[in-house]
Order: sequence, then structure tokens, then C-alpha cells
Amino acid sequence: MLGAMTTTSPDSRRTTQAAFLMGIGVVAAVDEIGLHQLLAWHHFYDRSTPAVGLFSDGLFHAAQVLGMIAASFMLVDLGRAGRLASPLILPAALMGMGAFQLFDGTVNHKLLRIHQIRYEVPILPYDVVWNLVALALIAVGYLAWKRAAARLNAGGTR
Repeated sequence: MLGAMTTTSPDSRRTTQAAFLMGIGVVAAVDEIGLHQLLAWHHFYDRSTPAVGLFSDGLFHAAQVLGMIAASFMLVDLGRAGRLASPLILPAALMGMGAFQLFDGTVNHKLLRIHQIRYEVPILPYDVVWNLVALALIAVGYLAWKRAAARLNAGGTR
């Protein structure tokens, strides 16, 4: 029937994925702009020349922007379709922020050693704070996400 209203339910999975990706993009932007450019603490890849480090920062920035654009399109698409589970956006973004920061702090900083947070200072306090903030973002995001998902499953607001 033309013009018939169809009811749609929020798409929790896609909303979570899009917001998680947006969170990765946001914290990557904070890292790139704040630590790489403004404070000049490190480059994305510090195991070569400064020119290679600067080039790696450009690639990192491009990936971060593309991720945020993709997440934006995903969220807009969900909104237009009436499927956006808006209570999940901030919690999922917090989890994405924490996941990126924890990955960066453990894999990039310690396992691959492509860069450190800072150089020529005692690094342990920086590493501890970096990873504790990451874990806090994940924990707070997860707890808020569980609460929002329960509200949505109970028929709460979008």
C-alpha cells in the first residue's frame, strides 16, 4: 500500500559500529593534532628520519579523517532510515576512543615500538596514565552502553 507507515526498530549493532569508529577517529585526531603537531612529542613512525615521521603523520591523519567521514555517513544513513539507536552513540564512541588508545599504548608503543608518547623523559608515568585513561574510557563506555542497550531492548527511547 502506498503511503503506509512502516515501523522500524533501532539498529543497535550498526549504530554501535558507526559510533565506535567515530570514537576511534576522535581520539586519533586528538593524538595527531595535540601530541604530533602542537606538542611535537612524537610522530606516528619515529624509527626513521624526521621527513618519514612527518609523512607517517600525514598518512595517520588521512586515515583518521576517512574513518570519521565513514562513521558520519553510517550515522546519517541510520538516522534517515529511522534506525539510529541514539542512546548508544556516546557509549560506543567512548569504547572506540579507549580501544584505540589502548591499542596505541600497547601495540604501537610497546610491541612494535614505532613511537613512544614522549622522549627524553621518564616514560613510565606517561605509559601508565595513557593506558589507565584508555581502560577508563572502555569501562565507562561499556557500562553506559549496557545500560542504554537494556533501555532500548525494553522499548525505551531511540
